[in-house]
Amino acid sequence: MARTPARGAGRWARPLGVLAGAGAAFTYVGLVDPNHPGHYPVCPLYALTGVYCPGCGGLRCAHAVATGDLPAALHDNALAVAAFAACAVLWVRWVLRTRRGLPATVRISGHWGWAIGALVAVFTVARNLPFGGLLAP
Repeated sequence: MARTPARGAGRWARPLGVLAGAGAAFTYVGLVDPNHPGHYPVCPLYALTGVYCPGCGGLRCAHAVATGDLPAALHDNALAVAAFAACAVLWVRWVLRTRRGLPATVRISGHWGWAIGALVAVFTVARNLPFGGLLAP
């Protein structure tokens, strides 16, 4: 049985809640600079192996986005910048569908899932190779 979208102001609770949560997270990371040690934990993979995971530099990237420094954000983690942009586009799509009274659905075919996984794998390997210095945080 398909769920019908909520009516009235209640249908806005989820998209506005997500916006508030993302805004609070970016505000916190924007105010508490991850470039200064001691505020956030170190990546366990990097601490144990010296290998950058796909998320390494993500907090510094989020700080740079929150403070409006896009070149620094792209240097810290270009994949995270792309993910932030994709999330923003999906959120706008959600709001537009909510405004029209439509259910907020995102269907990603298996091919897209594999493509995204391959992109993350290539990004991770490339940033750990000698020529991938531009992708390293």
